[in-house]
Amino acid sequence: MAKSKTGFSEAVLEVEEIITKLENDEIDIDDLSVEVKKAVKLIEQCREKLEKTETEVRDFVTSLQQDDQEG
Repeated sequence: MAKSKTGFSEAVLEVEEIITKLENDEIDIDDLSVEVKKAVKLIEQCREKLEKTETEVRDFVTSLQQDDQEG
């Protein structure tokens, strides 16, 4: 699931599931590296989405402020 772009909420849920499995010692040592790598990729994906969204929101707010100053 981590290879294709997963939605933000789905990615967060999947990371939470991996963390829960880690905390409960439910991940076999043979799968540990794979699961941690998957979690890291999902976290990176979430971070990118948050940064993109933050930029879009700031641009929108700046545009609104400029409209208010002009009008």
